[in-house]
Amino acid sequence: MQQSVTTQLANKRIVILGIGITGLSCARFLHRHHIAFAVNDSRAMPISPGDFKHQFADNTLVLGQWDQALIAQADVLIVSPGIDITTPAISHAIAKNCDVIGDIELFCRLSTTPIIAVTGSNGKSTVVSMLNYVGNGLGYHVQLGGNIGLPVLDQIDQEQADFIVLELSSFQLETVKSMKPLAATVLNLSDDHLDRHKTIENYGAIKQSIYQNSKYVLYNRNDNATKPSSCYASSQQLSFGSEPAQTGDFGIAELDGVSHLMLGDKPLCTLAELPLQGVHNALNYLAVLALGKCAGWDLTSMLASLMTFRGLAHRCEVIETNDGIRWINDSKATNVGATLAAIEGLSPTLQGNKLILIAGGDGKGADFSPLTQALTQHVDYLITIGKDGRNIASLRSPEQAEKTSHLDSLSAAVKLARTQANAGDMVLLSPACASLDMFANYVERGVVFIKSVLTHKERI
Repeated sequence: MQQSVTTQLANKRIVILGIGITGLSCARFLHRHHIAFAVNDSRAMPISPGDFKHQFADNTLVLGQWDQALIAQADVLIVSPGIDITTPAISHAIAKNCDVIGDIELFCRLSTTPIIAVTGSNGKSTVVSMLNYVGNGLGYHVQLGGNIGLPVLDQIDQEQADFIVLELSSFQLETVKSMKPLAATVLNLSDDHLDRHKTIENYGAIKQSIYQNSKYVLYNRNDNATKPSSCYASSQQLSFGSEPAQTGDFGIAELDGVSHLMLGDKPLCTLAELPLQGVHNALNYLAVLALGKCAGWDLTSMLASLMTFRGLAHRCEVIETNDGIRWINDSKATNVGATLAAIEGLSPTLQGNKLILIAGGDGKGADFSPLTQALTQHVDYLITIGKDGRNIASLRSPEQAEKTSHLDSLSAAVKLARTQANAGDMVLLSPACASLDMFANYVERGVVFIKSVLTHKERI
């Protein structure tokens, strides 16, 4: 650690806001280091007071409302990412000199482990999981944290790692000030979380903050919103994209009619060789190779390792059936950009067969209009569900009304999809929405989809 915990936090009045997964990890960390704290959560019973007392002795727990008097006394406020500090009951109580941070910020102040930082609207989990898989496969000790895996403060007291790969959401980046990544990237940007961030401009600025103090910055040439707004030397910048690249950058090019991943004019491998198909996944591979290159990892060894990575659950996950239909679970597609990437990435693999899309849920205030062209040109039958399903269905042309349906459940959507699909066709669950109007989370939604596909095997 670059500074001891006691040097950072000694004699400070510390309040943790939220006692979910992140809040609990913060409490465990402080308790391990014998630092007193209080916890405040607006929920009535996110944790049993008896369990809290058993784990954390005489530290304070206040539930059921935001305790403005407690917040006002805090020298350090450690905020869980799901909590919006602009909520009046919180923002009006924060003292002028209060240090408002999150667990990632505290980690960055205390750790010297080189950081590879990844954000973006879509693809983050796939990219960081690939990096973790490849780095450890190359013999490095690589930790994975942030918005995925074990909370960073549960890892900080472990054996020093060679690298830590952080998946960072916009919520987490709001309270990050001290991070100095070895390499950082914004993979892409599309409408998401506008119910909290209000405008795409504000959301983009929060995402761009990941580049601050980074040794290397990696951006997506297909998305101008990812290009660093601050000035960096050419030696610090790398890019990736779906077209041929200049020397030192990563791209895709046709060689003798075959698409290849490229580093400048050097072919790396064909897209057909990659375990995860679709252009959107090809871009994920390029981002991994570029970030690994920044870390000094061997390119040939990275490619060999990537060939054995089989992807993550609920992210364009193929469901194995014997009906000849290509069932794809992309429940993790919780925003418009993710669904657009899935449709555009998978459509070239259809080879004349039909695409049946199941979409809908809680749109979180997003603008669905960017889906219009894809729904019109690539989707043969659209089935919508959930709170905002009809808003998505309304993007279809009147001529497509007979091939558009809105249903009350995901199970019913799977049944209808089976009546429309023949062998070789694809049924894609890619909701473009959050799941909380119908499910506990996107994982439950994906599990229900898989069970429905495997339960209703006979065509109706």
